[in-house]
Amino acid sequence: MAAVWSGCSTSRGSFSQELPRRSVKGGQGTRIRPGTGGRSRGDARLVSVGVVMARGACVCRAAPCVLESDVTGQEEAGLGIRGVEDERPGAAGFDYHQRHGLRRRPARPPAVEKDPVRARSVPSASVSEPVDKFEREGSRLHFLEERDEELLSRRLMKLSQTNKVRSAIELFDSMLASGLQPNSHACNSLLASFVRRGSSVDAMKMYEFMKGKGLATGHTYTLILKAVARTEGYISALQMFSEIEECNESRETLDVIVYNTMISACGRAKDWRQVEKLWGRLAENSLSGTLMTYDLLVSTFVQCGQSELAIAAYEEMLCDGLDPSEDIMKAIIASCTKEGRWEFALATFRRMLSAGMKPNIIVFNSVINSLGKAGEDELAFRMYHLLTSSGLEPDQYTWSALLSALYRSGRCWDALELFQGIKSKHPSVLNTHLYNIALMSCERLGQWEHALQLLWMMEKSELQISAVSYNHVIRACEIACEPKVALKVYHRMTHERCSPDTFTHLSVIRACIWGSLWDEVEDILEEVAPDSSVYNTVIHGLCLRGKIRLARKVYTKMRSIGLTPDGKTRSFMLQHIASAE
Repeated sequence: MAAVWSGCSTSRGSFSQELPRRSVKGGQGTRIRPGTGGRSRGDARLVSVGVVMARGACVCRAAPCVLESDVTGQEEAGLGIRGVEDERPGAAGFDYHQRHGLRRRPARPPAVEKDPVRARSVPSASVSEPVDKFEREGSRLHFLEERDEELLSRRLMKLSQTNKVRSAIELFDSMLASGLQPNSHACNSLLASFVRRGSSVDAMKMYEFMKGKGLATGHTYTLILKAVARTEGYISALQMFSEIEECNESRETLDVIVYNTMISACGRAKDWRQVEKLWGRLAENSLSGTLMTYDLLVSTFVQCGQSELAIAAYEEMLCDGLDPSEDIMKAIIASCTKEGRWEFALATFRRMLSAGMKPNIIVFNSVINSLGKAGEDELAFRMYHLLTSSGLEPDQYTWSALLSALYRSGRCWDALELFQGIKSKHPSVLNTHLYNIALMSCERLGQWEHALQLLWMMEKSELQISAVSYNHVIRACEIACEPKVALKVYHRMTHERCSPDTFTHLSVIRACIWGSLWDEVEDILEEVAPDSSVYNTVIHGLCLRGKIRLARKVYTKMRSIGLTPDGKTRSFMLQHIASAE
């Protein structure tokens, strides 16, 4: 059964509207006689066909939907024909309509009259309904005069792309009822409209229909996997993807875009192991990654802290002849900093410059930090000069990387000199981290006085001083053999309610032992929580200084509180017990 599809959007309520009355002389309406061509009194008017009711279905035939001339005669039995002009219920007119079986309005089944919204439209009795019909609640069927599947598919695609989903569904169902099949592009467009609307049930029905008809393409799998990952999670999407891969027919239609979809879904969930597996399966199926593929791989691995995998993906990308984007190269430089691959970071930086890209301050800082960790202080300062010549202003991360480069290269005096220059020219960038690098240089040089000055400057600047900063100062006092100063810094630390850690206790106890402050050592042991490393250090120092009696006392206390001495402590105790005997 066929009719012209013209985007008809008439509602069921419009079928029962009355045509306007026509004033006629003598109160007699113009009568329409079947077989006379619909003409009366020289006024030519065509019969307007309203609606066809078949098996409870409402099939729209309102204008501009035109009944074909080749429709079978069986459907004429169910037609209700209404004249153009209303007639008053006179004897002649009423009898005439009764004789010819004509009614003023089309007859409606009770089901349609009671609930026209929920009534499901079905084809006429003369049309054999296909088994695979895609039915939907509230969908109406239209007689399609056009039989060209490609033309109808283009109309269906346009309706879906413009989000006219209801009209698209009606056209889709009407095509199936007429024995016509939309092409894969039209079905993908309708599936995409379901995904955009969040209609997961309709999207799954459409996917099953396309899969059963062999219309599923790579774009189909991309759309449905996105929908499943959003509604049910990436695990469900992975299960569906595995089923698709196992099927030989669907495996042939899988492309790299489908893999990119799954890599993106797993990457958002921070599941880098699944991303790595998908990357391997991509190569197993002889598919080459695109720029988007490697962008997703690198970003996922970097966010998950898998720097080695990120660098491996970048290297494979270069081998495939792809030009990396600026974001990829930035991420690779950051990964090289973590992995200590300063040469690779420098090569990537040069590639950025060759491509005409302008690195930002973050990229410069990453390269300087990578060079500083490797002890390449000269290259780090060359990079700093390039930074300033590019019109960028160094920030606290830049100065931190430069100070670290000098410290790691053993140029502690240069580090302290640079810190003084930062303090005089850029005091606003000073923070606890920069102070700690300067304190580390003082510790290595044994400059306890300079360390105390820096500690006082930190307190004056109202910076929060951590146990790390106090430890550097105490350690500098220990190296300079200033036990009393170290003890004063320790008391200052406890007074400021900064909790000492194990390194604090070890450093101050060693300083007191070598300064012969025995009472202070015992006092600190009373304050320290039971710690085997602290007790072992005290016993070692006391034995080396010849305080055997005090060492035995500490050893006895150590065993009484349940601490286990190490091998060196046992060796000292056995040695001195044997010598005493």
